[in-house]
Amino acid sequence: MLGTFQKSHIRIEIEAPEATIRDSLLCPSQLQIWLWPQRFSPGLPEQLSEGVKFETWVGLIEIKHCVDIVRPNCLRLILSQGIDGFHEWYWGDGWVQSRLEGISMFPINLGQTFSLLRLRDFVSGQKEVSTQ
Repeated sequence: MLGTFQKSHIRIEIEAPEATIRDSLLCPSQLQIWLWPQRFSPGLPEQLSEGVKFETWVGLIEIKHCVDIVRPNCLRLILSQGIDGFHEWYWGDGWVQSRLEGISMFPINLGQTFSLLRLRDFVSGQKEVSTQ
């Protein structure tokens, strides 16, 4: 893999219960909405579980994912191709934390920050819909 080793850890507050955050991270139908413009391979299950493999694309860049760990408050993905490394997610009531490490030619911190902001906006939008 060409590129440089990069790592990024970001934790943000999100006004949402743990279950809403968990569903936003583990349900591919929701992931595909807030991770736009990333495109996902077809045929994903309703919920991610250990051993599930899928691909995403950002433009022409393909990233392969293998779900390594799924716990009540944790998701770990092993990444290859566009990023060779891993992405861990931890969450609870009102917060989410993302840890991304890998080798890539692209600035992973920028993409990670953008993704977390999109997640916060998505979850906030869900909260508004449920209160109407």
